[in-house]
Parts: sequence; C-alpha cells; structure tokens
Amino acid sequence: MSIVARVTSLLAGAAAVLLLAGCERPPVDSVQHGYRGTGMLNVYNPRTLELQVPANQPPEAIPAAPDDGPKAKDIYKNVQVLGDLSVGAFTRHMLSITQWVAPNEGCAYCHNVENLADDSKYQKVVARRMIQMTQKVNADWKPHVAATGVTCWTCHRGQAVPGQVWFQAEPQNKRADFIGNLNGQNLASPSVGLASLPYDPFTPYLQKAVMIGVGSGTALPTGHKASLQDTEQTYGLMMHFSKALGVNCTYCHNSRNFKEWNESTPQRATAWHGIRMVRQLNNEYLVPLTDTFPASRKGPTGDVAKIYCATCHQGAYKPVYGAQMAKDFPELLTVAAVAKTGAAPLPPPVAEARRSVLYYDVGSAVLQDAQAKGLAELTATMLKTGSLKATISGYHSASGTLAQNQELAKQRAFTVRDALLSAGIAESRVILAKPQQTAGNVSGEDPSSRRVEVTVQ
Repeated sequence: MSIVARVTSLLAGAAAVLLLAGCERPPVDSVQHGYRGTGMLNVYNPRTLELQVPANQPPEAIPAAPDDGPKAKDIYKNVQVLGDLSVGAFTRHMLSITQWVAPNEGCAYCHNVENLADDSKYQKVVARRMIQMTQKVNADWKPHVAATGVTCWTCHRGQAVPGQVWFQAEPQNKRADFIGNLNGQNLASPSVGLASLPYDPFTPYLQKAVMIGVGSGTALPTGHKASLQDTEQTYGLMMHFSKALGVNCTYCHNSRNFKEWNESTPQRATAWHGIRMVRQLNNEYLVPLTDTFPASRKGPTGDVAKIYCATCHQGAYKPVYGAQMAKDFPELLTVAAVAKTGAAPLPPPVAEARRSVLYYDVGSAVLQDAQAKGLAELTATMLKTGSLKATISGYHSASGTLAQNQELAKQRAFTVRDALLSAGIAESRVILAKPQQTAGNVSGEDPSSRRVEVTVQ
C-alpha cells in the first residue's frame, strides 16, 4: 500500500471516529408507549441508569415518634413551624432534616447550639420557609406531585445546597453595541444541552409568566403568536425538561402533532401544572428571601438560587423514581397553621357576563378555584360572541416596593389570562393592561388591592 493510500485510510478512519463521537454507543433500550410506527418511544441508556438508580434511593425513615405528650411550641422557644407536633415527633423531624440536608454539618448548620431559639443564622430562617414551601407543594400541588409528595431530601440529597438550581444569566457584554444582540444564543450552554439556543429559558418561563409556545397553527396567525426568538427560547426550555427527566420529547408530546393537547400523553398535563408550581415557588418562597441570603450565596446578578425541574427530578422521570417519602411525615402534607395566621377569607368573586373581579391572597399570584369560578359567565359570553375581547387589569396597593407590587399584579393577570386561554379563548382576544395602583390601606392589605378585573367589550 502506498503512503498516500495509508494516509488516506488513516484520515478516513479519524473522520469516522469524529463523526460517531456524537452518537450514543449501543446498547440502548427503548420503551414504546404509543402506536407502532409513530415514533412514540423513549430511549434509555442502561449505563446512565446504572449511575442514576443509586442516587435516587431515599434514606430509610427514622421510626415514628408518639404523638402524645407536650407540644413542641410549649416546651421550646421560637417554634414558628411544626409547633403542634409532640416533642418526640418534633425531635424526629429535626433529626430527619439533618439527615436530608446537613448530615456532615449537623444541627449547627442551622442552629446556634448555645441558643436554639436564636434566629441569627440565615440558614435557620431559610429552612423554616422551606418547610412551609414543602407543605405547600404537598397540600396544593397534587396535580403535579400526586401521592408521591416531596421532602427536603427530594431536592437536597444530603447536600446543604441543592445540586440543581439556577440563577439569572449575566447580560450580554455588547462591547459598545458593535456585535449586536445575540439573544443569549451560540454559547453552547449546558442549560440547553450545549445547543445554540438561548441559554436562559428559565427567567421568562419559570419566574415570569411569558407564554410558552412554538410558532402558530396558521400561516397568518389569528390566535397564539410566537416569534422565532420565542420559539427558540421555548425549545431551550424543552431541552431542560428532557435532560432533567431523562426522557425524549415524546414523553409528553405526540410525535404526529406536538401542538395538539387532545393527542398528547397525560404527562403533558402534569408538566403544565409543574411549570406553574415552580413559578409560584420561585416567586413566593425563594425570591422574597433575597435579602436573607448573604452575597456568597447569590448569583452573578445578585439574585437567589431558584428551582427548576432538575432540582427535584435530577435525571429521573419521577423524583426518587416515585418513592413516597412524604407519607412517613404527615406534618409535611398540610400547610402549617402559622402560614394561615391572620389571613382573612377572600370575598366572593364578581361574576357577570361582561365583567369579573377576582381576589388573591396577600403576596400570592395563585388563582384559587373559588375565584376562578367567577370567570364562568364571562367566558361563556366570549365563546358565544367571537368578536368580543377581554381586557385584564391587575391592581396592587401603594404600600411596599413599587417594582415588586407591579410584578405581582402582572403575575396575577397572567394567571387569569391562562385561565381564559385554557377555556378556549384565542390569545388574540385577550388584552393585558398595565398594572394599576390603588390607595394604600393603613390597617392592612384590603382585598380590593389584591384583585384582577376582567372586562369584555
């Protein structure tokens, strides 16, 4: 063989190696969950699963303690959460948190061991709020977590700081604007599977409430409209979903028509609730702790760590492969009484054919079911008369930080918009007005300062 032929063979071999380097070496397993020939299957790499399975084995629960005896709040000082537990049950729960979150650091990670009632450590303040967040998930987000539920271990896995969190990305350095706006693309970020997609799909969708969607169903869009940038950012979010759960697109979508809900798998509805759950937890539990965390625990733009799908799932289609850890800790299945203290019941919604007024809890953007019923007559009117359009206005009080109030009013308006869209109203018929301010209430937050009005014309 001549030198030229040898060199050519070597180059061809090297090219083949490079070409196949991006492929996943066999064997891989596939699980079919749709009709044959439709591509409705998920592909699993047994070598990846071999590493994931041990990491998703929950620790053995500490044996339950008796419920009788004095309450923790009557024996210990400054017990703001879980105080209705017996001393034995309370001690068991504290030991469990140590096992879940700080097995190496011990109780001293959150507590001043010389004065357990002291709140000087930020970790204790955060932990208290995280217990309430866990209760919120288990009690109010069953459409997503079902009977599986969550505990501190679901996210922490024995680490003081969960291994899967996200921060807002640093803004692009445009260098005197000579290079233009890259829209966060072409940086091969791990957050979007090293693709050229926008590297921060989390801020718009998992903190803010930007509409998630790809393109339109018609050549001249009359309903949902999505630009190419919106489409690319949506794909970035989908890349995160796929990696976080270790699944293909077909886990939620039908390969025949990714858009149609009535042809999608049940998991797509579960994911819909999950997106809104994560958004609420970020905005109502984590972001408000910004001033509590030290600078060393914040991101490059000064924001706190926030959650996304990978925080709980960590590569598994169900967190901890569906192990029902929460059932062993019934105190985590209901919202603590302290979270309801001083909360007056909301007034009934105004429900008219062309006007609705919906009320919200203090600091919350969750549209409660009883309030959502106030849209029924208005929705029926719009479905009957296709020329009508709805204008949504979110209101906030004059007290507090203006920027935060406006963002909360906007998030509340988004929940009403989503409710109308899910009822079959085209997006082109829904108008979002700017947040409006009402007079401050000195005696406390009046429900009228926590409302969203919808008018139809």
